[in-house]
Amino acid sequence: MVTHDSRAYLPRLAGSLPAGLAGVEQWRVHVVDNESRDGTPELAQRLLPDARVTRAGGNLGYAAAINLAAADAGDDDLLVLNPDVRLHHGCVARLLGALAAPGVGIAVPRHLDDDGHLAPSLRREPTVVSAWAEAVIGGRRAARLGLSETITDAGRYAEAGDVDWATGAVLAISASCRRAVGAWDESFFLYSEEVDYCRRARGAGFSVRYEPSAVASHTSGAYGTDAALWSRLVHNRVLDHSRHHGRVRSALFRSGVVTGEALRSRSPAHRAGLRTALGAAPGPRAEQTGVIWFAAQDWWYHNQAHSDFQLMREVARHRPVLVVNSLGLRLPRKGTSTGSGKRILRKLRSMTKLVRRPLPAVPGFHVLTPLMLPLYGDTRGARVNAWLIRQQVRVVARAIGVGDRPAVGVTIPTAWPVVRPMRRSALVFNRSDLHSAFPEADGAWVASLERALLEEADRVLYVSHELMRHDADVVGGRAHFLDHGVDIEHFRSDPLTIDPEVARLPRPRVGFFGGLDDYVVDVDLLRRTAQANPDHSLVLIGDATFPMDDLVSLPNVHWLGFRPYADIPALGRGFDVALMPWLDNDWIRYANPIKLKEYLALGLPVVTTDYPEVEDYRDRVLVAGRDDFPAAVRRLLADPPDGERLRASVLHCAWAARGADLMGLFDEVRAR
Repeated sequence: MVTHDSRAYLPRLAGSLPAGLAGVEQWRVHVVDNESRDGTPELAQRLLPDARVTRAGGNLGYAAAINLAAADAGDDDLLVLNPDVRLHHGCVARLLGALAAPGVGIAVPRHLDDDGHLAPSLRREPTVVSAWAEAVIGGRRAARLGLSETITDAGRYAEAGDVDWATGAVLAISASCRRAVGAWDESFFLYSEEVDYCRRARGAGFSVRYEPSAVASHTSGAYGTDAALWSRLVHNRVLDHSRHHGRVRSALFRSGVVTGEALRSRSPAHRAGLRTALGAAPGPRAEQTGVIWFAAQDWWYHNQAHSDFQLMREVARHRPVLVVNSLGLRLPRKGTSTGSGKRILRKLRSMTKLVRRPLPAVPGFHVLTPLMLPLYGDTRGARVNAWLIRQQVRVVARAIGVGDRPAVGVTIPTAWPVVRPMRRSALVFNRSDLHSAFPEADGAWVASLERALLEEADRVLYVSHELMRHDADVVGGRAHFLDHGVDIEHFRSDPLTIDPEVARLPRPRVGFFGGLDDYVVDVDLLRRTAQANPDHSLVLIGDATFPMDDLVSLPNVHWLGFRPYADIPALGRGFDVALMPWLDNDWIRYANPIKLKEYLALGLPVVTTDYPEVEDYRDRVLVAGRDDFPAAVRRLLADPPDGERLRASVLHCAWAARGADLMGLFDEVRAR
């Protein structure tokens, strides 16, 4: 359910759910609220105590709200509801019955108005003829003659059949259609989203099926009298048509819309529509500000599953984002740093990329590697370096439309000298790790930067309760536990696909994917596990910062090296048991590895060493001491937990919901 100031409608919709869902064995409700000011989210939670209620963090639009909920829906059929509808008995079961027919991807019901009369909800594809017919003779006459987008022929509503599209108040979408079509197009914001989605579904080989035995009452909004909403509708009609037709046809369609608005310009709404059709900006939408995020990783050579990138990818679906690649904690030095030459070379290669948009599907996501000097600490050279980076960030941020006072997020503490003088609307410190515990860094200097951020940030985000308790005296009420998310769709796609490089290895296979870092992973424990279980294949996937020669000399150890994030699910599905062999140090004590949720999303049994944040997962994973770790692997192979139960346990942890929480924090600080 997508809501916005919907308090007046929610009781009727909530009350209709038991009857409307009669005959449906399993269902979950997710309410996404687009910045209501009338208490809608609170009322939704009271009326539907088992529902998940997500605050979108702004008025993000219909499509964006659906995408937030869809990310949490996993591989299920999806029912999209406006808050101003009421489901009649058995409505959803009949829609699901329609979806079961071969080739049907979307099913829609018969709509009634508040008086019980038929409400025309079926539509034809927009054309130049329909635009001019509606302009010259009016929408109602054009509909009676079959020249309008709206289908009003009562006979057409008496029988089931395929249509081009239908109003989006009630849409049932099959899981297979969702996989093929992908996300809703958020550029429309309001109106035309369902036109676009239904068209893309038809293009993917699915039909849109009207099912008259499924019935819903719909109180349609009076957008025809609201100038801002009407101008948005006009803008999106023209935008949608122009995306799918050439210049000549698009110009004819626009001129038809302009003519219709001009002939009716005595109305304020149509005057606004005329201005929009002539090229003016559409009616106002929620004011938003862009985000600059100083990451602790580098997009070009680190694992792109890191929380910095996942969070910003979600935020960038709604507002412009500039991710500044890691500024580092120290200059790698031969003799004190592992792979120092390799690290310096890859950072130089990253700097040659300057600023890029690496995700075509998320055009608001920008990545910058600033040109920087290898200077750290409290020195004049380091201050010059901070000034140099700051100027580059300012220029790029202005160019991509982030705004004069962006929200700023900091994960890497060494960004503080850059951020401190910057104009900003909000400052969030993403306290994802205790960076001062990094063994190669100047711990005292990094700790001073962490302290400054803890004191100056408007909000401090945590994924570790232990680290949150550690900082409580300094942060107080500004602390916010965000937790990590997981890319549900990524790890649930193609569930039967196993990478052949893993599939060829003898079973049972126990494995680990991620960074094999010497300050995190207990390499000695991996060695002892392989030696104690010579009949197991130990599969390691990821870059290593410690020598691997001794480990890979064992006949049952298979190190596949670094693999792209896109390949990880197919590789991980080949594991029979997944490992988390952590060291016992301050870094792990205050960490919350994303890897655990990724393993669970794959339905993998997990053996882990103990660390504070695993406490809430003891019902799903096996926590073992170092001495009995190899034996724990054998026990879990002999009696594995149910994979579907493991997967289901993290369905609520989608990154889209985490991104929405973060946007809400930014907007809350900005409002204050």
